[in-house]
Amino acid sequence: MSLNAERSYKMKLRDVENAFKYRRIPYPKRSVELIALLAISCTFFLFMHTNKLNSRLKEMEVKLQPSEFSALGLTGNHISGHDAGKHDDINTLHGTYQYLKSTGQLENLDPAQLNNTPKAERDFVFYNRLEKTGSQSMTRLMKQLGENLGYVTYRNIVRPWKPITDSEEDEKDLVEQLFDLGEHAAYVEHANWVNFTKHDSPRPIYINMVRDPIQKVISAYYYQRHPLIFAQSLIRNPNKRMQTKQYFDTSFNDCVRNRIPPYCVFDAHNPFNGDWRRFSLHLCGNSEICTHFNSETTTQIAKMNIEREYAVVGSWEDTNVTLAVLEAYIPRYFTNARNVYYKKTEKFQINSVSHNTDLDEDVKEYLRSSFSFEIELYMFIKQRLYKQYIAVHKDEF
Repeated sequence: MSLNAERSYKMKLRDVENAFKYRRIPYPKRSVELIALLAISCTFFLFMHTNKLNSRLKEMEVKLQPSEFSALGLTGNHISGHDAGKHDDINTLHGTYQYLKSTGQLENLDPAQLNNTPKAERDFVFYNRLEKTGSQSMTRLMKQLGENLGYVTYRNIVRPWKPITDSEEDEKDLVEQLFDLGEHAAYVEHANWVNFTKHDSPRPIYINMVRDPIQKVISAYYYQRHPLIFAQSLIRNPNKRMQTKQYFDTSFNDCVRNRIPPYCVFDAHNPFNGDWRRFSLHLCGNSEICTHFNSETTTQIAKMNIEREYAVVGSWEDTNVTLAVLEAYIPRYFTNARNVYYKKTEKFQINSVSHNTDLDEDVKEYLRSSFSFEIELYMFIKQRLYKQYIAVHKDEF
């Protein structure tokens, strides 16, 4: 296959529409023996504690670095159980507002300090969309807004199979091809966060959408078992294995309770966890550490990327808040987004499959434990989104 043909297959950016001297000093013999004994004792003590200390310091380094940039100066674990009763739930818009007000942060809240859009070095939106978070709805909305505001939204072709991380070469190839698309445009793909600066390319405007991690995995489970969706996947990938009737009939509760592999086993030793069922990977990047499932380190790197790089990470669970924040922080691409969305909501609410979202208590407990860091990251993102909204609309509360 020629280089051009390979590049064409790998990207084809347009869709159907547009398609990093020691002096020796004599000592008395007894003194030398004493010094040697002390040295051996100290060496033994340090040997026993160095590994543990080193590991702890590395862990603290990763944890503390993002906190310098944290949206609220807090994470899901910041408010202790003793203090929690003094505040409304900080994972709600009103609760976040009350917390900021009670801690004196509200008065000095400045939207400019929460706005990463001016940091972009290029007039280009990079939306590395996450699976089962309403990304097709957002893509449709961006296409409509593009028609109104004069920009083009590009999408990659759907590939039958894609690795969970891109190689350095593939990542560089993507960056170069996106640069060729020019200015005042947007690009949408299921991809991990890309460090454009590492590839000597100007930084774009990063955006994304998230969803409750457990609801996301339930949705993905039933989505892949929908007959029409499954048939479409067979057309894209003829080598995909046909499934039995039991595969389609098994409820999510039963699948998780029986730990049916690979779809319903959620632990760090299950290689299938490097897939659509989590979003820390997409927000962390393409390094090996980002592939670790429910990892504290991966989560902290993702938080740091969000704070330093992403203009907005929203959620359809907070539609009005998300669209208002997009309008305020990225006006060139999202002006009038709420009016456009609410005028023809049904046009943008697509690709959903009805399913039972009720979880049995044992299943819920297992999932909360398995996705503990995913949930922490999700709460972090929501708090940041709420703070961005409050910074612009605090006079309306």
